[in-house]
Amino acid sequence: MHTRLASTLALALAAAFTLPAQAEPAPKMAGGMLVNASGMTLYTFDKDQAGSGKSVCNGPCATLWPPALADADAKPVGDLGVVTRDDGAKQWAYKGKPVYTYASDKKAGDMTGDNFKDIWHIVK
Repeated sequence: MHTRLASTLALALAAAFTLPAQAEPAPKMAGGMLVNASGMTLYTFDKDQAGSGKSVCNGPCATLWPPALADADAKPVGDLGVVTRDDGAKQWAYKGKPVYTYASDKKAGDMTGDNFKDIWHIVK
């Protein structure tokens, strides 16, 4: 009995630390820039092609630049659309370009990723 309980707890803990990022409501403009529901600044990546319907930022890139995930049934609203990532997850897009947060931004309003390597830009 104790072995089964310990195994169940171990699996639950492992699952808790491996859950994927959660989908968020549609981004919104605030303070002259696009932000997610938590107020974190959103960025576009010059290597993403507007209207392609996908993101080219995957793997280590997506660790540093987490995608702004959308619910599987999210619908376009105005300039906001949805693209499908390589793993099948849905991601918010602005004017056809996927949007991302930046891992080094620690609090709402931070925008330390703006013009990073001249290819990441705040959505204004």
